[in-house]
Amino acid sequence: QVQLVESGGGLVQPGGSLRLSCAASGSIFSINAMGWYRQAPGKQRELVAVILSRGSTNYADSVKGRFTISRDNAKNTVYLQMNSLKPEDTAEYYCNVNGYNRVSASFDYWGQGTQVTVSS
Repeated sequence: QVQLVESGGGLVQPGGSLRLSCAASGSIFSINAMGWYRQAPGKQRELVAVILSRGSTNYADSVKGRFTISRDNAKNTVYLQMNSLKPEDTAEYYCNVNGYNRVSASFDYWGQGTQVTVSS
């Protein structure tokens, strides 16, 4: 079993910044991809950013140049630094982690979600 604990959401004014964190713990042997997704009311969940084990990253076009994803492999933690936030970034943000546990079975888990609201 793998547990994901997210933190860092909240209310921020347009142009402001927030940093999300997601820490994975439990039966982890290795982690492949760590990513952030978001879902706004009435919309489908969408990829925001993903980072692979060797550090390569991919971003949604809407956040390129404003958001930065990073990971601390020693802590099994992924971060999302969000700058220049816009009202359209308002959504529930979910982290996703996939990899292998200690008995070589693959896993794919989602965090509980953290709300980000960008409003004046």
